Amino acid sequence: MSASHTNDLAKALPLVLVGAGKMGGAMLAGWLGNGLDPAGVTILDPNPAPEMQALAAKKGIGQAAAAPEGLTARVLVIAVKPQSMDAVLPALRSLVGGETLVVSVAAGTTIATLADGLGGGTIVRVMPNTPAQVGRGMSVAVSAGDISAEDRAIVDALMTAVGAVAWIDDEADIDAVTGVSGSGPAYVFYMVECMAAAARAAGLNDELAMQLTRQTVSGAGELLHQSDLDAATLRKNVTSPGGTTAEGLAVLMADGGLEELMTKAVAAATRRSRELAG
Repeated sequence: MSASHTNDLAKALPLVLVGAGKMGGAMLAGWLGNGLDPAGVTILDPNPAPEMQALAAKKGIGQAAAAPEGLTARVLVIAVKPQSMDAVLPALRSLVGGETLVVSVAAGTTIATLADGLGGGTIVRVMPNTPAQVGRGMSVAVSAGDISAEDRAIVDALMTAVGAVAWIDDEADIDAVTGVSGSGPAYVFYMVECMAAAARAAGLNDELAMQLTRQTVSGAGELLHQSDLDAATLRKNVTSPGGTTAEGLAVLMADGGLEELMTKAVAAATRRSRELAG
C-alpha cells in the first residue's frame, strides 16, 4: 500500500465494522496489516467468530453486541448478510453523523435501502469477492451522488488493503459486476473440478489429477497477474499450430463452447442479483 493510502486509512477512524464474518474479518486483517490503529476500531457483532474475538482481544479492538452509546463513526462498514439488513440498519442509526462515510459490502442491498434504513451519511456500495481473504480481491464501488475526494480516497484505502478497486458511475451496473467478479471465483473453482474430472477420465489417479489442475489454474492466474500481456496474447503464446493445446482449444472455442456457456452463466447471475435487489 502506498504512503498516501496509509494516510487515507488513518482518516477512517473511528471505524465501526458491523459483521465479523469471513469478509469482515478479511478486511479487518488487511487494514491492520496496513497500519490502521486498532484502538480506533470497534467490531459490532452479537456472535463474532472465536478467531475474531481472539484478534480483538490481542490487538485491543473494541467489541460490542449493539451500537455503543455516544459513538459516532467516521466510517461505518457494513458486512452482514443481506437478509439481516431490515433488522440491522435501524439499530445503526445512532452511529451515523453528518460526516459519517457508510461502506456496505452486502450483496443485493441498494443504496436507497441503506439510506432509508440509516437516515444519513455518505453511502458507498462495494461489491468485493472472496479472494479478498488472501489480499487478492476485486472490489467495485459506487457512491450515492457526489462524494468528496477524501471519502473516495478512504474507500480506496480500505478496499486496496484486500486487493484491487474500481469505481462505476451507475449503481445498476453492480448487478453485472456481481455476475462477473462477485460470483466469478466459484466459476473458476468449478472449472478446477471439471478439469480434475477430465484428468481422471484420461486415466490419472485422483491425487495427481487434482494436483495438476490446482497448480495449473493457480499458476496460470499468477502469470496473468504478473504479465503485462492480455489474456488472448498469453493464450496464443502457449498455443502451437496443430499442437495439443490447439486441439483442446478447438473444442472449448467451438459453437456452444466455453464463451457461450460463460455468457449464459454471467447473465443468469446478473439477473439473480437484480431479483435479490428487489
